Amino acid sequence: FSFNYGGTSLAYNSTQNSLFMVGHDWYQLSAEISIPYVVNSTNINTLNSAALIQNFFDGTEGKLNQINPTDTNSKKIGGQLIYNNKLYLTGYSYYDGAVTQSKSHFSRPINLSTTGQVVGPVQVGSQYPGFVSGYMTQIPPEWQSALGGPSLTGNCCLSIISTQSSGPAVSVFDPTKIGSVNPVPATPILGYPYDHPLSDWGSTGPYFNGTTRITGVVLPTGTRSLLFIGKHGVGTFCYGTGAECNDPADSSKGTHAYPYKYQMWVYDVNDLVDVKNGVKQQWEPIPYGIWNFDLPFADSNGGHNIGGAVYDPATGRIYISQQCEDINCSPIIHVFNVNIGTSPPPPPPPP
Repeated sequence: FSFNYGGTSLAYNSTQNSLFMVGHDWYQLSAEISIPYVVNSTNINTLNSAALIQNFFDGTEGKLNQINPTDTNSKKIGGQLIYNNKLYLTGYSYYDGAVTQSKSHFSRPINLSTTGQVVGPVQVGSQYPGFVSGYMTQIPPEWQSALGGPSLTGNCCLSIISTQSSGPAVSVFDPTKIGSVNPVPATPILGYPYDHPLSDWGSTGPYFNGTTRITGVVLPTGTRSLLFIGKHGVGTFCYGTGAECNDPADSSKGTHAYPYKYQMWVYDVNDLVDVKNGVKQQWEPIPYGIWNFDLPFADSNGGHNIGGAVYDPATGRIYISQQCEDINCSPIIHVFNVNIGTSPPPPPPPP
């Protein structure tokens, strides 16, 4: 087992200063790796390699299929989160054509070699699981009261879009409730049902279309900015093969909008507090910023695939996994520092 063709569902372990990450796409196994000294370089051969702290293991202990047992299509780990000294995982159906997934979340010990203590899968919230079955993050203490909980869970843009969120989705929940109550309560604070999309599925623009993939969410301490991280096609939308759609990055038949960009969708948390308080509907907030960013290693085909993202509040670092970036199709972990500026002074009073 390896991280080749993997590098998804990142979680940060503050005790070890390490990352949990899912390996090869076929197997959906979790492992824990060290965070070596970070080298700022555009030469892949000069980068430091992470050491394996915990070897690859099925974090659900064979229970992943139970999120949707009647579905014969593959199931994926959507996210991982370490909270209160436990490891939490989400799972989603890759193609839930019959719309039968009903559960999504698991909890287990952080020690992957400890067996027999997996709890789940359980249902989280009352929406279709596609709204909650992916990325997770902790809510900083200063926002927990206003948002009504300690953590966020969400997902976006999966197949069978009529039952998924047509744009970033996230709900507030308490992971410690997994195993004590089912369904686990969750409050949607952002999401775009099919009849209220952020943008049309077949649109050409910066917000959302059928090529959008969001695989990470972070809420940096000391800010009111919620960042969703992923990829987005900014070219003319097309459904067909890569050749038919002039897409050199993806030859498969499906959605295309070449070229693709690494992208962040940035929301004002105050808008999401309004949703929690019933002042706004979950589809009414829109991003105050759409940030495209570059990474120092170019994709071999321009696919721009992000495996996941996670935040360390102690250092202000965001770790982002860029998939399939060496000869073995292994991921590279990029490190961003969050620099929090001062608020601008208020405007002068009108004359």
